[in-house]
Amino acid sequence: MALVELRRVGKRFPNGVAALQDVTLDFKAGVVTAILGPSGAGKSTLLRTINGLETPTEGTITVDGIAVRPQTLRQVRRRVGMVFQHFNLVPRLSVMVNVLTGRLGYRSLFTSLTYLFPASDHELAIAALGKVGLMDKAWDRADRLSGGQQQRVGIARALVQQPKLILADEPVASLDPATSEDVMRLMVDVARSERVALVVNLHQVDLARDFCDRIVGLRGGRVVLDGPADSFSSDDLQSLYGGKP
Repeated sequence: MALVELRRVGKRFPNGVAALQDVTLDFKAGVVTAILGPSGAGKSTLLRTINGLETPTEGTITVDGIAVRPQTLRQVRRRVGMVFQHFNLVPRLSVMVNVLTGRLGYRSLFTSLTYLFPASDHELAIAALGKVGLMDKAWDRADRLSGGQQQRVGIARALVQQPKLILADEPVASLDPATSEDVMRLMVDVARSERVALVVNLHQVDLARDFCDRIVGLRGGRVVLDGPADSFSSDDLQSLYGGKP
């Protein structure tokens, strides 16, 4: 059974742009899926629609059996961790507090405003920082870390949600090639060890081939290819990008 199901999903913005058209996809636990496609293909809109940050104009989406609707967003977002291109950390706060913000979906408004978290949340944060190799940076300000370290904090923040699904939107676009590989390897290892579905938007075809199980290609808001990453061919590359990206 699929963890995430999209059925004939479309998204049209008020300016008339059809960002997604008739998208039907499933994502399963423990499977790492790369979403490839040229700029403007709808990759970010796809992830934002799954997480409820955008509302589809047609079709249905379910996450862990819950239909994604305005009234279910809190439930859905507890199950979905997000990793962003530009990290989305609070620079002046410590690494630990940034990681703990991943628990806000489980806490009261008072906790959210005061950053007061119970011991159980701290235990989860310590475990997450251990998994990403940053325990020695727990009390450093986030803005004192390198780009790769900041992205590891973003991954740890997603992990403390105890998600069923991690959505990563161009998570290595701001990183150098060596750091990009390290971050991809970390996300993939976490997804497989924790049996989490990982869906990652990428521009780097080589990273998709090397680290992912499956490649979904978007072009003009439509799914134009879907198959095992190790069978992604030069013909697929041509059909998706019209040449090398």
